[in-house]
Amino acid sequence: MKKAVIKGLDLADLESWIMSIGEKPYRARQLYRWMYRKGARAFAEMTDLSREFRLKLEEIANLECLRIEMRQQSKLDQSIKYLFRLPDNQAVEAVYMLEGNRITVCLSTMVGCPIGCPYCATGIMGFKRNLTAGEIVDQFLWIQREQSQKITNVVLMGMGEPFLNYEAVVKAAAILNSELGAEIAARRITISTVGIVPQIYRYADEGQRYKLAISMNAVNDQQRNKLVPINQKYPLPELMKAVNYYTRKSRRRVTFEYVLIKGVNDGSRHARELIILLSKIPCKLNIIPYNSNEFLPYKAPSEKELEHFLAKIYDAPFTVTVRRSKGQSIAAACGQLYIRGQYTAED
Repeated sequence: MKKAVIKGLDLADLESWIMSIGEKPYRARQLYRWMYRKGARAFAEMTDLSREFRLKLEEIANLECLRIEMRQQSKLDQSIKYLFRLPDNQAVEAVYMLEGNRITVCLSTMVGCPIGCPYCATGIMGFKRNLTAGEIVDQFLWIQREQSQKITNVVLMGMGEPFLNYEAVVKAAAILNSELGAEIAARRITISTVGIVPQIYRYADEGQRYKLAISMNAVNDQQRNKLVPINQKYPLPELMKAVNYYTRKSRRRVTFEYVLIKGVNDGSRHARELIILLSKIPCKLNIIPYNSNEFLPYKAPSEKELEHFLAKIYDAPFTVTVRRSKGQSIAAACGQLYIRGQYTAED
């Protein structure tokens, strides 16, 4: 008999499953807490459940979604890159980052990515498959189990395009946010998208409380068509209209992510156009210097070039922050550790 995979079930689904195996509904809350709050990796760890019930669960259910294949600790900061192996032998990455009192994990939502942004190492992989809600949550649970400090922030913007795996991503966020689970505040969970317009409207209409981030990375359609190919389907005017709808409907500001690439989008003209593009939207702009790697020709701007760009944009009528890449020594940008492993295996 094939065992049921219960990691990724929300409380309502878990209650239905529990009753389907002839147990009382309260068992679901016990199991839910053990999985998502205490991070149990085996039914034997669930010591307040009867031995009979634990043996029954071991026969019919499976808790495992992932296993850690590799960890790389940065020599420059305290970030850690994880490579997880999935049951079908695919692999995904997640990153643990520590900055003051803020402890963030960046989680993957797909194996690979269908968007094909030419500056992104994940694009080399192509698209393999979506992750389940359980596989997304399990990245968090593995990392939290290894770390003594409680994770405070979750970012769903690792490998993959979260809004093309919408249901699983939102379900995973809800599990991480739940009171019986990890209790990550909704305002500390960010879901990022390159601009899947229909899902932005859906996200707004559903009243999702998690933060929304948009990977912008270009200032006009001509440039964005090259850097973010999905822009050909959802061009900037449509994207900005959807973002405006979201900010009005949710009464929340949106975060725009702008990866700064040397000689591509880091000029004074780009800064001016970016201010014009974003000025009428309640937003925050996050400037991210590109994380260079050996697989792609793009480079990070120099410190002088970064400062020049920031000088042109800091008088913008919205908040501007700089997020310097963590873990460059461990290939922390999306896809790099996976691709490096693939290349090594083929050599």
